[in-house]
Amino acid sequence: MKHDGRVKKAAASKESAGKKAMRRPKARQCAALPCRRDADGALSVLLITSRETRRWVAPKGWPMPERGSAGTAAREAFEEAGVLGVVSSPAIGRYVYEKRLSPKRAQRVEVEVHRLDVIEELAEWPERSQRTRRWFTVREAAEAVEEEGLAALILAIA
Repeated sequence: MKHDGRVKKAAASKESAGKKAMRRPKARQCAALPCRRDADGALSVLLITSRETRRWVAPKGWPMPERGSAGTAAREAFEEAGVLGVVSSPAIGRYVYEKRLSPKRAQRVEVEVHRLDVIEELAEWPERSQRTRRWFTVREAAEAVEEEGLAALILAIA
């Protein structure tokens, strides 16, 4: 009987370790949180739709080592949202989300977020035909995104 108890305990411990490993992000992305001050001084946040699910998200992508995290975030803001500006370094924070790789596969990804103070909004940009962009109040932006960690970062910039 002692052997059975040890086997069950070892199995439970192994299962617990496996769950912890699954919770730890194995991948990293860099994101921009484009912001501007409106005429009345209120802060607005620019969000874009994801290509496949059409959810509201921040522009983000896989790290480009030659650009660094802040440079990658600025590049993604240009490609996905058509905005140029001054990017913060260091990052304003991080959040974790489940990136859908296929209908049956997802991967936990940690996203390093950089504030981008928008200087120019372009009429044409690389992913214009694939996404919608929209300016939100801080509160509206936090409510529009699904990722709780991103919502918290949006509220924190106010």
